[in-house]
Amino acid sequence: MSKDAIFEEIRDSVLSMDSDDLMDTVRKALSRGIDPISIVDDGLARGLRVVGRKFEEGEFFLIELVTAAEAAQRVIKEILQPEIGKGKAKRRSLGKIVLGTVEGDIHNIGKNIVGAMLFAAGFEVYDLGVDVPVAEFVKKAREVDADVVGASALLSTTRLVQRDIVQALVEEGIREKVKVIFGGAPVTEEWVEEVGGDGYAENGVEAVDVVKRLLNIAEGSHFSS
Repeated sequence: MSKDAIFEEIRDSVLSMDSDDLMDTVRKALSRGIDPISIVDDGLARGLRVVGRKFEEGEFFLIELVTAAEAAQRVIKEILQPEIGKGKAKRRSLGKIVLGTVEGDIHNIGKNIVGAMLFAAGFEVYDLGVDVPVAEFVKKAREVDADVVGASALLSTTRLVQRDIVQALVEEGIREKVKVIFGGAPVTEEWVEEVGGDGYAENGVEAVDVVKRLLNIAEGSHFSS
C-alpha cells in the first residue's frame, strides 16, 4: 500500500468517526515507517478539515463534529504526540493558541471541537482543559508566547471570568501582544465587545476563520489542502 493510500485510509477513518479504527490505522502507518508529522498533516488534519466543511454545508450535524474531534484528539494525545516528541522535527505552525474552559466550568465539548479544528488548520494548540483559573491562562500565554488566548464558558455565571482574563492580560502587560477569543452558550458578540475581547466564535469551524482574521492569515491557509 502506497503512502498516499495510507493517508487516504486515515482520512476515511476520521470521517467514519470510529475512534478504535482510527487508532489502528494510525498505528499501521507508524509501523510502516511513516513520519508522525506527515500522518498529522496529510491524514488526520485533512480528515478533520473535511468534517468541518461537511458541517458548514449541513451534511454533518454537531454530533458528527463532536465525535470526529474526540476521536482525533484521542489519537493525537495517546499516539502521535509521544511519537513526534521522540524526533527532532517539529510541526510547522500558523500560530500558538492557548485554550481552556474557564474556572468554575467543566464543560468541554465546545472547547474540544475548537481545539481540534484549530489544530487541523495548522495551529499549535495548548489545551489547558476545564476549570482553568485566570492565572493559568496568563501564565501559559506568556510561557509559550501565545498569539491567541481562547476561553469557553457554558454558564452565565462563569461567563464573567472571561472579563477577568482580559483584565489579567492587561495587568500582566501582554494584552497588546495577544488576541482574545471567547465562546460558549451564553456568550455573544456583544458580550465579547463589552469585556474587551477581540473575537467571538459560535463553533469550532467559525473559530478557525476568526483566528485567521485576527492574525491576518490568508483565507484557506494551512499546510496541506
